Amino acid sequence: MTNKFNSLKYNDLSSAGLAAMPAIFVLLWSTGFIGAKFGLPYAEPFTFLFIRFVLTLLLLIPLALLMRIPWPTSPRLWTHIAISGFLVHGAYLGGVFYGIYLGMPAGLAALLVGLQPLLTAAFAGPLLGEKLTRLQWVGLSLGLIGICLVLGSKLEIGESLFDGFGISALLCVTAALMGISLGTLYQKRYCTSMPLLSGAVIQYLAAGVLLGSGALLFETRQVEWSNTFVLTLAWLVLILSIAAILLLMALIKKGEASRVASLFYLVPPVTALQAWWLFDERLPLLGLAGMVIAITGVVMVIRKPAHGATRR
Repeated sequence: MTNKFNSLKYNDLSSAGLAAMPAIFVLLWSTGFIGAKFGLPYAEPFTFLFIRFVLTLLLLIPLALLMRIPWPTSPRLWTHIAISGFLVHGAYLGGVFYGIYLGMPAGLAALLVGLQPLLTAAFAGPLLGEKLTRLQWVGLSLGLIGICLVLGSKLEIGESLFDGFGISALLCVTAALMGISLGTLYQKRYCTSMPLLSGAVIQYLAAGVLLGSGALLFETRQVEWSNTFVLTLAWLVLILSIAAILLLMALIKKGEASRVASLFYLVPPVTALQAWWLFDERLPLLGLAGMVIAITGVVMVIRKPAHGATRR
């Protein structure tokens, strides 16, 4: 009887842990924007990211070998995975970090790149032949309206639209949004057979080459090895680049990938809450309303149509 009770208790705990895993993943993922805010005063963006990728690879490659993870056997697949790495990690993280480096609030950066499902859905039609439902088109419109409200909310309190950051920061984060959106589509089309962990190694290698070249060409590569920078770097490497990837693997193995995708819309508000608590970043009421509208639009776009629903 005791063994049966313990077995039931263990199963309940396992089920509760599995149910919490998607939310934990989103919580961890949202701290990437906060890590950028903490670490960038001590290193330039490309230099910061290059160091992060090198340290990640020093841990990830032995882990992949120890776990005997399969590697892509086709040179063409290696090339496709590398290109997706340029876009998904290089352009995305490079753009986000440079935008925050140039003064954009972390919460606003998270919201802008959080529109990735909207842009991906808009591109999926001409690039992959996927058609949007009427509800998804409404979601795209709401996302655009929401982001316009957020960007325009500064005018509500008499500030310049680009108060605290210039148009260069906005262009950098827009480039990040384009990178993650096109990278997602590219990976969906050409890398469907990519092993997740070894594929991540290839992507980090490609992104590291890109960002290392950027650091070599455009930055001084000077780093202030303060306690804050070291702790931030350790968090980004161990928690974001390692733990989050392994957690994603576990979710996919358990069939929970769709739940992760559906919870990604929580990243912007969670980041905004963290940025408010840590850095006193605030949005006026109009900006908060715009964030809610934008997130609603994202949810409508990524929501799967009901069984039997007709695509238009």
